[in-house]
Amino acid sequence: MKEYFVGIDAGSTYVKTAFLDDQDKLAGYKRASTGINPDKVSREMINTITFENNINPDQIKTIVATGYSRRNIESAQSSITEINAHARGAVWSAPEGIDIHTIIDIGGQDSKVIILDKNQEISNFAMNDKCAAGTGRFLESLARVLELDITQLGPLSKESDMPLDINSTCVVFAESEVISLVARKKQSKDIVAGIHRSLARRISGMAKKAVLHPEILLTGGGGLNQGIQDALEEELFSDVHVPEHPQLNGAIGAALIGRSQME
Repeated sequence: MKEYFVGIDAGSTYVKTAFLDDQDKLAGYKRASTGINPDKVSREMINTITFENNINPDQIKTIVATGYSRRNIESAQSSITEINAHARGAVWSAPEGIDIHTIIDIGGQDSKVIILDKNQEISNFAMNDKCAAGTGRFLESLARVLELDITQLGPLSKESDMPLDINSTCVVFAESEVISLVARKKQSKDIVAGIHRSLARRISGMAKKAVLHPEILLTGGGGLNQGIQDALEEELFSDVHVPEHPQLNGAIGAALIGRSQME
């Protein structure tokens, strides 16, 4: 009977759940808003994935949680830090043939840079969890000022050939800058491209302090935004790779570590 290993990445904004089978293949996944009860949300996702994929609950061998709310996931047998989960997940998630040594994870409430050595073990990391600059919240706030959905930002910035300067890293002051640019009739595409550059400057500063090495993998919600990927490549003078499921990286890493713990 096939065995399954579950990873739950309970972030401040979303809970992501991933099932890996005993061949380390992704067998099912879900994403949902964290809400006030992430444990309930994660249980419902597990039940849905097992039902949709005809998995018997007895086939689930380990459940490991990570993320901001990991200690609230009572259904998990153990929990691990986000740094460890993302480092392990990146090795699995990397595009074929790419030997990842730097992970840039841009989440809703924090961002982190993780450096891996030649053995793909963690050698250094930097984390921004005190300020919204460099996070999804920064983008959401400025998208709201522009009356755009956050999913529109990436495609819109691709249309720009004249990104505008957004100098403030504080969300409040950056909002004021954007409002001023709108009042001056500047085009939204150029404002959005400037926002991406501002975020990329913040992230690249963290990455350089942590002493990044190629190859680079972009994960988290930021990995869904082509504008961020492009801006980071310009700032870091390096290719930035994006996995097939950027938001699942932490959950996949938790599932892999759960399998290792069992073995």
